[in-house]
Amino acid sequence: MAGIRILGIDPGLGITGYGVVEKSGAQIAYLASGRIRSDESRPLAERLNSILEGLAEVIAAYQPVEAAVEKVFVNVNPQSTLLLGQARGAAICAVVMARLPVSEYTALQVKQAVVGLGHARKEQVQEMVKRLLKLPKAPGADASDALACAICHAHGGLGAMPSRGRSVRGGRIVLGPRREARGAR
Repeated sequence: MAGIRILGIDPGLGITGYGVVEKSGAQIAYLASGRIRSDESRPLAERLNSILEGLAEVIAAYQPVEAAVEKVFVNVNPQSTLLLGQARGAAICAVVMARLPVSEYTALQVKQAVVGLGHARKEQVQEMVKRLLKLPKAPGADASDALACAICHAHGGLGAMPSRGRSVRGGRIVLGPRREARGAR
């Protein structure tokens, strides 16, 4: 039986990372990863189009059935946040135009699912992606973040959906007393 192919996307205006994995049962296998660059000297609309077209090519080549996109964090620089949001919008449009369901995860959720620590460093994420996917070397930062997003999704969004009795504190999923028990004083 064929597995479920998942496209992970780490959006960025200059570089958008992508990673494709296939989940079969509990196993996750690496299929592809890379990055889509946009030329900084080009107008914004053309840069966004290069993200859209680049991801459309990846989708056509690898035929994923689901996609996971990293959510934008609010930066101290509003202009940077706006540009990142537009790049993320172009990435989501590529996925939606291919009629794929898309899930969204924060960086904290992705790191929690892959490393077990929501505030893990980039190097830790790269190393865990390498180990989990049994790669000979760690992928570049953008591709690694995209693969981590796909792995997070393959794990059911661990960190994105704390279940009853669990919460996220300090970037970690922790077990805690049930709310009903705390409220019954």
